[in-house]
Amino acid sequence: MLKATLRSFLAHKGRLLLSALAVVLSVAFVAGSLIFSDTLSRTFDRLFASTAPDVTVSPKEDLDEAVPSGRTATLPAELAARVARIDGVAAARSDAEVQNITVVDDENESVGPTTGAPTIGTDWNPDERSPVELTSGHAPRGPAEAMLDSETADRKDVGIGDTLTVIAGPGSFKVEVVGIVTFTTTNPGAALVFLDPPTAQQKLLGDAKAATSISVDADEGVSDDQLKQRVAAALGADTYDYRTADEQAESDVEQLGGFLDIIKYVMLGFAGIAVLVGVFLIVNTFSMLIAQRTRELGLLRALGADRRQVRRSVLTEAMLLGLVGSTLGLATGIGLAAGLIELMNALGMNIKASEMVIGWGTPVAAYVVGVGVTFVAAYLPARRAAGVSPMAALADAEIAGIGRPLRTRAIVGGVVGALGAAALLGCVTASETGSAASLLGLGIILTLLATVIAGPLLVRPVIRVLGGAFPALFGSVGRMSQRNALRNPRRTGATAAALMVGLALVGGMSVASASMSESFDQQIDETLGADFVVQNGNFLPFPQEVTDAVRDTEGVGLVVRSRFAPVAVRLPDGDRVETTAAAYDPQLDEVANITYAQGDTAAALADGRFAMDVDFARDHGVRVGSAIPVEFQGGRTTELTVGALTDQDAAEGFGTEGGLYFGLATLERFAPGGQDSGLYVNAASGTSADDLRTGLERTLDPYPQVQVRDLADYKELVHDQIAVLLYLVYALLGLAIVIAVLGVVNTLALSVVERTREIGLLRAIGLARRQLRRMIRLESVVIAVFGAVLGLALGLVWGVCTQQVLALQGMNALAIPWTTIVAVVVGSAVVGVVAALLPALRASRMNVLAAIAHE
Repeated sequence: MLKATLRSFLAHKGRLLLSALAVVLSVAFVAGSLIFSDTLSRTFDRLFASTAPDVTVSPKEDLDEAVPSGRTATLPAELAARVARIDGVAAARSDAEVQNITVVDDENESVGPTTGAPTIGTDWNPDERSPVELTSGHAPRGPAEAMLDSETADRKDVGIGDTLTVIAGPGSFKVEVVGIVTFTTTNPGAALVFLDPPTAQQKLLGDAKAATSISVDADEGVSDDQLKQRVAAALGADTYDYRTADEQAESDVEQLGGFLDIIKYVMLGFAGIAVLVGVFLIVNTFSMLIAQRTRELGLLRALGADRRQVRRSVLTEAMLLGLVGSTLGLATGIGLAAGLIELMNALGMNIKASEMVIGWGTPVAAYVVGVGVTFVAAYLPARRAAGVSPMAALADAEIAGIGRPLRTRAIVGGVVGALGAAALLGCVTASETGSAASLLGLGIILTLLATVIAGPLLVRPVIRVLGGAFPALFGSVGRMSQRNALRNPRRTGATAAALMVGLALVGGMSVASASMSESFDQQIDETLGADFVVQNGNFLPFPQEVTDAVRDTEGVGLVVRSRFAPVAVRLPDGDRVETTAAAYDPQLDEVANITYAQGDTAAALADGRFAMDVDFARDHGVRVGSAIPVEFQGGRTTELTVGALTDQDAAEGFGTEGGLYFGLATLERFAPGGQDSGLYVNAASGTSADDLRTGLERTLDPYPQVQVRDLADYKELVHDQIAVLLYLVYALLGLAIVIAVLGVVNTLALSVVERTREIGLLRAIGLARRQLRRMIRLESVVIAVFGAVLGLALGLVWGVCTQQVLALQGMNALAIPWTTIVAVVVGSAVVGVVAALLPALRASRMNVLAAIAHE
């Protein structure tokens, strides 16, 4: 049996090649994502571990900034001298570093990275742990000199002697580039500007006596933990944060972890799609091979092979396919990781491909995925093969397995579909977002399974409709193509299922994204009342001088500032909720339309008061007049009174969870030093909107990070952000279509082999080569469009249900992108034509007499 299995595998290796490609793609994305993320993690682990001081003293910050406030936490620089006198300290120095600056050249073009990495301004304090070294020019001396990293200088064509403008929180200032530094380790993609220490403190922090941290080096023989304990005891354990080198490196890696996780999960998403669609392809391939080998399997049974041996033979073939596919996939994954590393290098992150990390878990995961997928996918066909009787050796292999009843599929598909429909119905009627989202996920999985299981039941009624015009348009060729698609509903259903998965995904996400865009459009129309909004391009805060420049612009009437601040509120039900609150000027009503359940804007922005979302308040037992303890950054706490409850949709909210906001005076009292995040600007009387925009753009020309947006621009910004998610879905769809095309090609190729005698007879009675090619193309088109119709119908249901979940968050508009849907259906027909090219060509080149004599 082993000999027969190996010979069978080698005999059908051409037929199994396309199935192996699905395994290769699945494994490649799994292996590539693991190798790439492991390489980045190891690289940055080494970077942060090698550059972190033995102990770092930093301001105590208990609240995370979900939305940047522009506030730079500092501590007294003179602490360095106190720390230097502690027993066991070899050296201590104060550091001044900020990540919210903008640097522009003499043409007002930003020299910072465009990848989202920060532009960092820091003091020049070189030591043996420094990640850079001076390679050209000299160190900065005085307030008018600076150094730039070599990668930024090369990318932006900046050289020694050039003048740059640094736009920092305390204000803008010009510097001359007097030196270039080069990274000795990995550059995480940031742009670095170095100033001398006094200038950094004064110009970046606005206080010559402030620092952002104290770096401490240990004497020989003193461990990092011992040094940390001594420094904490001398300065006060609860006064500052103290981290050893390992703890600081771990903290830095955690901050970068979100970025690494996004890349990893995106790639694993591609792997998941490849696995899911590949399963259909492999199931179909093995089912067809077994149907074609019915006589061969019957002969094996007649010669004495039992059911278990036949089943084991088919599963062994699947394992061989999985091993080959996994090996090729692992190699492809290594190449994919190398490509991603080169891409990151092109984006400014210096990672060496020679330092690629391939941990033991990567090949294990690759072979588990590859072999596991093929084994699971081939199990049902293997069981079916074991059921072939010895008498099947006398049957016609071409008709074996066709026409079996679909009662079991109908029952199982109906039950699973009913459960899925119930879950989706529960999602639509749910009142809590969490439970609605859970029911949505369950409903999507169950309805997808139900459609896959019951798909063959839909083949005959749907394809009769889709191919109903074929006989009239293409005559007997059209009639035969339709009947070929109807001949084996199981095969047609499985082939179409691969395409259906991808199109269901894109259909659902298209409806969801279109609904989100429409909802935001409505909310912006209803809420935003300002002529223009001035914001940083990436929503980071900007310095006070921007606000001053806007106010001084001719034609500006009213300017309302907005800021954000991380806070923690202790609620009456005992919950402590960390969130981001917003702060506004008192004239908020003139630039925004806010709906209140109780109170008004004056009460919300009054000194010592704040506003809260009415639903959040109800959930936590808060009423107007409730006194709520509020904790600000830096450990400052106070008690604020609820002055108003808003009845805004959550998506419109003025902040994040809870919809908290208060007056700017309140924020300045308890968390001073923040920067404005947005300016709502109205034109003065007698100034047109066009004139004001021209004036604002002229004023803000020296600040390329800041943009002027009107209502239409704001909508476009929201659409662009939603589109990023949609592009990812389209990329997933592209991968699914590639594998689905392989599935259609595979099915048609095997179908041509299966119908060799039939094709020979058709050619013998006068069917032309061109007619034969057309027949196979039409069969492929109708199968592809069948998959598209099923997928889009399922996707529309998912999209509508997703919109109902979004409605619980205030996004009430339902929009269906009919243009996208029609384009997908037309594209599916094109996919069908492309997939049929090679099988149709092969069929048309068959020798007629050899085909008739084919066994």
